[in-house]
Amino acid sequence: MALLLMFVTLLHLITLAMLFIATMEKTWWVWDDSKLSDLWYNCRLDNSTETWLCTSTKETVWLHAVQVLMVLSVVFSAVSFFVFLGQLLTMSKGGLFYFTGLCQVFAGLTDFSAALIYTLHNKDILWDSQKLFSGYFGYCFILAWVCVPLLLCSGIIYIHLHKKE
Repeated sequence: MALLLMFVTLLHLITLAMLFIATMEKTWWVWDDSKLSDLWYNCRLDNSTETWLCTSTKETVWLHAVQVLMVLSVVFSAVSFFVFLGQLLTMSKGGLFYFTGLCQVFAGLTDFSAALIYTLHNKDILWDSQKLFSGYFGYCFILAWVCVPLLLCSGIIYIHLHKKE
């Protein structure tokens, strides 16, 4: 039981870190090594100073939806972790971690929705940027998709997990 508990806790922390990185980093869309776009900024590398010059992304309805859903996913996962820690200390023997599991499932569903919207509407989100056919999805976008099954699996594990002494 202790091994399962450590595994679930580690999985939760890993997915929370991956979600945070996917939400805050600069590589949701990449044109080349010197031009990137994320949920918050469009950046280009200034070769003379070797610094990133970033401007705010143009606000679109789809971009706002992705931003809100990714932030909600991070919040649901963080709340889930803190509730889990509280339940470990206060829950009676044999109790189930329903609330923790539901928060993780909601985090997975909001992450799924955000990644799906970005996938389907990246032309609308990046409409003012360079031509899309010359770019590709970045690692933060891939991290968001990888988090979906991990969050859903950990949520299901939490729902079935019993507290033992």
